[in-house]
Amino acid sequence: MTVTIWHNPRCSKSRQTLDLLKSNGVEPAVREYLKEPPSKAEVEKLVALVGGDPRALIRDGEAEFKALKLKKADLTTAQIVDAIAAHPVLLQRPIVVKGKHAVIGRPPEAVLPLLK
Repeated sequence: MTVTIWHNPRCSKSRQTLDLLKSNGVEPAVREYLKEPPSKAEVEKLVALVGGDPRALIRDGEAEFKALKLKKADLTTAQIVDAIAAHPVLLQRPIVVKGKHAVIGRPPEAVLPLLK
């Protein structure tokens, strides 16, 4: 089964997670989402695959988020999807996807159960 990492090479956690995957014998497909931005449908799928609180997928410390003048606690799933699709830098990173499951790699070791 293919493992995909939604990756930002400038992010230390993303690099650490990629290294962790490789050190565990996984050669993932790498999706550099800032170079290849996700569609709304792809963001919706990531939200579903990660499960839990969809606000975990959005980075509220970014200038782009502040410019939207939104409060993370008040966001609906639709607003989260729209914001990430319009501003991919807001996507939490890294996200590792395997089959019907996905995990945010913060900390990088959080992805290890996905590999079993």
